[in-house]
Amino acid sequence: MNKIALAVLAGGFGAQLLKLVIYFFRHKSLSWHDLVVTGGMPSSHSAFVVSLASIIYLEEGLSTAFVISLVLTLIVLRDAFGVRRTVGMEGKQIEKLLKLHKLKSKFHYSMGHTPLEVAVGVLLGLACSLTVFFLF
Repeated sequence: MNKIALAVLAGGFGAQLLKLVIYFFRHKSLSWHDLVVTGGMPSSHSAFVVSLASIIYLEEGLSTAFVISLVLTLIVLRDAFGVRRTVGMEGKQIEKLLKLHKLKSKFHYSMGHTPLEVAVGVLLGLACSLTVFFLF
């Protein structure tokens, strides 16, 4: 299998699997919804894009593909703990207002990531890329 594809799959799905394990130990249960939930430890978005950028760098060096993936990575990382986190906090406040005024709604929001969740995702993505590069 292509090293780039393998590293990206390992980074993203490895993070999602780790997230499920952590969630199970915290809550002692799992549901199908937990497979696709956003937010939480670690950030699978961060693991996906960091594994992509780092394996491209390891395979190709300072190439055009690496620069494009680096820009994508920086945007996703900033969005993960910046914009999405802020929107999630606003969602919590809207939910409180709906409850306060006893309004029924199918309102849904998802929290973005904390900087620690993003950092762990970054480290996981980097570790997956290095593992794939040196072992396969």
